[in-house]
Amino acid sequence: MSKHKKIGILTAGGDCPGLNAAIRGVGKTAIVKYGMEVIGISSGFLGLLDKEYFPLEENMLSGLLTEGGTILGTSREKPFKKSKRHNIDKPNRIKETYNELGLDCLVCIGGNGTQKTAALLVEEGLNIIGIPKTIDNDVWGTDQTFGFDSALGICTDAIDRLHSTANSHKRIMVIEIMGHRAGWLALYSGLAGGGDVILIPELDYSMEIVNKYLLKRAQKKKPYSIVVVAEGINKPSKEQSAASYIAEQIEASTGMETRKTILGYIQRGGSPSPMDRILATRFGAYAVDLIASEDYGKMVIKKGEKIKDIKLSDVGSKLRLVPKNHKLIIKARGLDICFGG
Repeated sequence: MSKHKKIGILTAGGDCPGLNAAIRGVGKTAIVKYGMEVIGISSGFLGLLDKEYFPLEENMLSGLLTEGGTILGTSREKPFKKSKRHNIDKPNRIKETYNELGLDCLVCIGGNGTQKTAALLVEEGLNIIGIPKTIDNDVWGTDQTFGFDSALGICTDAIDRLHSTANSHKRIMVIEIMGHRAGWLALYSGLAGGGDVILIPELDYSMEIVNKYLLKRAQKKKPYSIVVVAEGINKPSKEQSAASYIAEQIEASTGMETRKTILGYIQRGGSPSPMDRILATRFGAYAVDLIASEDYGKMVIKKGEKIKDIKLSDVGSKLRLVPKNHKLIIKARGLDICFGG
């Protein structure tokens, strides 16, 4: 009879709704279905470097499904980059901690950077399973990451609220949405929230076209406009926010009163949406099924309605960006939504 497996689990990178749901999905499946021992690693890869971890018991997982944040903590520690804090061979220290704990596998929950690190740890000889999370929805290989749906709800609600104040004051409102170098969150929330202009990193834009469009709306007696801007759009200075730049350009050219709103970290907080709770749980359970079958070096993904897996080595540094001919962009243009080009 084979011995019960012992696994570690960590959350790394930026926080997002659904992390605790994924931890619960991994933990409960491992303990209840397979009788595995589970070790929670504190603060992402830092926990492996600093040897900070604890046994994750089943009773500790109760009530986690609806909670935001992560009970394990997180950090942006990059084990394959030198740092002043750890003047050591960091990959070797991680392997040392992994072996000291007697782990059969390490589950790494995180975004692009985390999955890249996970792939490198596979090359170092460790058994790894990756679970993709991020509000940006830009992890290559999966149709969706958990965290995206929750952030979409927050952003859409914010845009909804801007409509009333924009209409009351007859202003142009510019709202900046997160997303890093991908425009998924701005595109989806812009459409769901009734944005008039949507600017995303994947599409080139011209301020001349944007300004002419806004003036045309004003001439049609449309009292206000909503401009949704992804944080990663091209702009002259990295020091200035996307919303600030666009708002300044609009007001200077059109003469219309323009205000900006930057949602910031509010997009990453709070309780996960029902869809994110389900997706995170499905990802977590599938990850443990892979471990049980000793099918390591994989990242769990969503393809259509099915949960599948791909090799971590295939993910690498690739980003999942919005295609220029995405069906939502085509439909939006037909609704006279301006993308600046």
